[in-house]
Amino acid sequence: MADLNKPVIVLVRPQLGENIGKAARAMLNFGLTEMRLVSPRDGWPNPSAGPAAAGADIVLERAKVYETTAEAVADCAHVHATTVRKRGVTKPVIGADEAGRLVHTQAGRHAVLFGPERSGLETEDVALARNILTIPINPEFGSLNLAQAVVLVSYEWARLGRELAGADAALVQPTVEELLPPAPQEELEGLIAHFEKLLEPLGYFFPEIRAEATRRTLRGLLTKPGWNHLEVRTLRGVLSTIERDRRD
Repeated sequence: MADLNKPVIVLVRPQLGENIGKAARAMLNFGLTEMRLVSPRDGWPNPSAGPAAAGADIVLERAKVYETTAEAVADCAHVHATTVRKRGVTKPVIGADEAGRLVHTQAGRHAVLFGPERSGLETEDVALARNILTIPINPEFGSLNLAQAVVLVSYEWARLGRELAGADAALVQPTVEELLPPAPQEELEGLIAHFEKLLEPLGYFFPEIRAEATRRTLRGLLTKPGWNHLEVRTLRGVLSTIERDRRD
């Protein structure tokens, strides 16, 4: 992703260090590392940010602090302001998907502004932007926390990069553990026999007239999941432990 056009994430007057850390974590999940802070309420660095970042230290270490929003975006050709209201400013309104597309297709640095947790961006902040970035949300409950908003915008940027530049260019699925083949029938038979050995003296197959049907049901239950050999071995270990405990 090094050669892709990456947006700058600008947190305007953020209030809590924990929220800055969580926003950094959201950014790094999708390969974004440039964070700018405008007059953070509790100063910077903030000791609460690190633990909340859950390992996204590179974002916090590189974060730059500015006194005003204008200074924070001075080198950016495109500024997108996240808000649910226009606040009296006439700007084109776009979604996170369109914002992601613009970042990839329009040359120059892009900045995405996120406002304070309680009040959002002020009119003066929005006035600096070319677009208002709004995420369609439940009109009866339009409350996103800062990290949630950052993760949605970051995800759409990564998703659009993948779409525009190729399947492996920006966003990849987490590594999937290779599935083991189903256990051979011999191992399943051993597992079934082990169950029956433990259940027989407990009267599980009583009454005798229903015993055969009960055994078939048990066999069907144990063969249906397609256990691999490790899973069969684990179940046998559980049964052996129960068996040993009963002997003791």
